[in-house]
Amino acid sequence: MENRLQEVPKSYSNNTDINNTDLSDTEFSEIEYSETDLNDTDSGGSAIYPNLIPSNPSIQGTDPDVMEEMDAYRDIIREHISYECFQDGRYHRREDVDELVELMVEVMLLPDNVTVRIAGVEKPAAIVKNRFMKLNHEHMEYILTCLGANTTKVGNIKAYLLTTLYNAPLTISNYYTAEVNHDLYGSG
Repeated sequence: MENRLQEVPKSYSNNTDINNTDLSDTEFSEIEYSETDLNDTDSGGSAIYPNLIPSNPSIQGTDPDVMEEMDAYRDIIREHISYECFQDGRYHRREDVDELVELMVEVMLLPDNVTVRIAGVEKPAAIVKNRFMKLNHEHMEYILTCLGANTTKVGNIKAYLLTTLYNAPLTISNYYTAEVNHDLYGSG
């Protein structure tokens, strides 16, 4: 599949002579963009929407740009959560972390104008993406610990995990406070 510019008849060209530009084709292709020009950033300065990060597509029939974007998000998320710390499998299975990362990547690829159901409420994808980009290693440890302690039946595991990921930054502090209070002052 080849990307081509749509041709517009001369009468609709807004009186612009495309052939008479300040830059030739070679000059235009040699323009360099800094990484900050190519990436939108949040208030913390970290990239939320990476672009043009090269990778090799591994799935036949998939648009290479989508595969590159997936790989870019996967790398950014893994960096945010200190993925290498989960490699030894001492406390949590790496496969569990990989599942959470892939769910996050899936959401990151959604257009900003769609919604994602979180705890039964439709949330704009842009808000969910922003929250996911705030997750770090401690949040992942918290999520995995809570998932390991859960003994109730989960009907829709994907919805449950998305909600858990979304709520982790909001609930982690109170969870650990409640745990400490229980251990120190609770009956047991």
